[in-house]
Amino acid sequence: MNISHIEHLGIAVKSLEEAIPYYENVLGFKCYAIEEVADQKVKTAFFMVGQTKIELLEPTSEDSTIAKFIEKRGEGIHHMAFATDGVANALAEMEEKGIRLIDKAPRKGAEGLNIAFLHPKSTLGVLTELCEKPE
Repeated sequence: MNISHIEHLGIAVKSLEEAIPYYENVLGFKCYAIEEVADQKVKTAFFMVGQTKIELLEPTSEDSTIAKFIEKRGEGIHHMAFATDGVANALAEMEEKGIRLIDKAPRKGAEGLNIAFLHPKSTLGVLTELCEKPE
């Protein structure tokens, strides 16, 4: 597996409308995209910080994983995502190394990326996402 960089940091928020002004007006970042990912029951907002993105995640349903995360832990860092040159191969390699997979195969995520998650119980408590741009 070849990880090239941190693709983004995912941050769970209750409301994009309330969170975006902090990132824009206080930190000086510019929100460049807002997107709903219906099958994940989430609405996202993206900011560039150097070569890394910050992805704000607002739940669109009370039964979404982000809503459950916020209910249990409150708003805050949800996951770290790494860019790789092949999510399917990376998943096979991780499973071979004994890492517990949340996703057995890549799926579509925000910004059209192919994504998959590794379980935090086998990644030192950090929900880890692997991402690749589709060819």
